[in-house]
Amino acid sequence: NMNFLPGIWWSLPLVLVWATPPVTSSWWYMGAVGSSRVMCDNVPGLVSRQRQLCRRHPEAMLSIGRGVAAWTAECQHQFRRHRWDCNALERGQRLLGRVLLRSSRESAFVHAISSAGVVFAITRACSQGELKSCSCDPKKKGSAKDSKGHFDWGGCSDNIDYGIKFARAFVDAKERRGKDARALMNLHNNRAGRKAVKRFLKQECKCHGVSGSCTLRTCWLAMADFRKTGDYLWKKYNGAIQVVMNQDGTGFTVANKKFKKPTKNDLVYFESSPDYCIRDRDVGSLGTAGRVCNQTSRGMDSCEVMCCGRGYDTARVSRMTKCECKFHWCCAVRCQDCLEVVDVHTCKAPKSAGWISRT
Repeated sequence: NMNFLPGIWWSLPLVLVWATPPVTSSWWYMGAVGSSRVMCDNVPGLVSRQRQLCRRHPEAMLSIGRGVAAWTAECQHQFRRHRWDCNALERGQRLLGRVLLRSSRESAFVHAISSAGVVFAITRACSQGELKSCSCDPKKKGSAKDSKGHFDWGGCSDNIDYGIKFARAFVDAKERRGKDARALMNLHNNRAGRKAVKRFLKQECKCHGVSGSCTLRTCWLAMADFRKTGDYLWKKYNGAIQVVMNQDGTGFTVANKKFKKPTKNDLVYFESSPDYCIRDRDVGSLGTAGRVCNQTSRGMDSCEVMCCGRGYDTARVSRMTKCECKFHWCCAVRCQDCLEVVDVHTCKAPKSAGWISRT
């Protein structure tokens, strides 16, 4: 028998997600106890290669769940001021799948950040000894030299190469079945996400010697916080390159010859994004009715842009905040609770606020 956490299984085009309804946070979980074969055979949406990996590495499924949690939280952070806010799963579970069925910038970002999340989680699990199939980076042994002199490899270097290898095998498996344009686009963006995590691998060192002198250094490689990967991929999202398929169907080229050819680090897309102003199931849009906007901003979160010209409602609300904070020696900060009255602006709904569906 298997004892799953209470929830529902459902799949995205790139990873399997364990969602516990009602989803009140951005943390999703995967995991089961019991036979790995029974568990893996009962997970809907996996292709045969993914089932094989699941059976061979059942403990990795929990790590993938942590990766899903990391990338969804990061996606929501990066899009928090935009009309499409990556919260589709929290308010309508199948809507994000609709976004991914398109070949837009948003789909490109989600494929990249989700692939990166799996790399990050698997690599971290290796370093923490949670997976039987990997451990610390075995190549980081012996002595080496950098700009500061000689050092010895020690500690536990993150095994990023294993994390990338596993993520490529698991996440890309579904795309490798097809040779269509969307599959090639997804594979490209998946790879860009994996490369982004490795980009921020950094060397950390500890000094050994009298009075802290660095007569001997021990160093290891460690991943940076996942926020750095998210910020980097957000820049790539804003500079994503629109492409078209080659005539022979083996790759793609830029849609506008004025733009540079995409590198392996760039995100690519085929279709222009919808405006996400109204509720539309076909494009995975929840609309912006009821979204909080910033009356003083001139950016994407401004009331003019966020509300798509429909106007906004203003409500005066009271909330408790920390105020008159004072530092007390040593070492505490003590604050008072103050009642603050603020104006909150929310976007008006369109005259027809129901769902639009073209099917």
